[in-house]
Amino acid sequence: MRTFTVGPLQENCHIVRRDGSDRALIVDPGEEAPRLLAALEALGVTLDGILLTHTHFDHVGAVAPIARATGAEVWVPEIEKGVLADIMSYVPWPGFGPFESYEAEHTVKGGERLELAGFEIDVLFTPGHSPGHVTYSFADEKAILSGDVLFRGSVGRTDLPGGDWQTLLDSIRSLMDALPEDTTVHPGHMGVTTLGAERASNPFLAELAR
Repeated sequence: MRTFTVGPLQENCHIVRRDGSDRALIVDPGEEAPRLLAALEALGVTLDGILLTHTHFDHVGAVAPIARATGAEVWVPEIEKGVLADIMSYVPWPGFGPFESYEAEHTVKGGERLELAGFEIDVLFTPGHSPGHVTYSFADEKAILSGDVLFRGSVGRTDLPGGDWQTLLDSIRSLMDALPEDTTVHPGHMGVTTLGAERASNPFLAELAR
């Protein structure tokens, strides 16, 4: 996994491939498309797919140019497909963008197993930060790409449209109940952590630790 922190909101975009493979996935390409495309070229990989955890602008701003340049198809949360198709209508603050909208080829809603770039990826429905948010679980690697659900020492904000604190907490609980404590969490902002570390020490999850 190669993680690139991009854009003014310091979003983590992840490029994932099997060791030695020439196929890769990119998850949440938020901005800086030329930098991300250069990274793919330097790695010598073909992009098998663009996976989105959710469609807040800082996670999808580079989707269209990367899809166009690589021919890779896009997987988007089903109930947020319309946001990706009309990005600028959903940017809540002035001064960001302009971003190019995109009509995704595929939707996910949780419960799917994707087979891409040599991986089997379980799609887990984890709303609360956004209505359709999903987490991508690479079970054989004991790793998840959690978008903006769970961070090291923090959690996703719930004050944007469609956010809800109790729903977010239930989503985090579902991850902790379903996956081993040593599962590595690769979040959409900030650093890498594990589910066990967050259950034990994350101040926002005190009731889960009890």
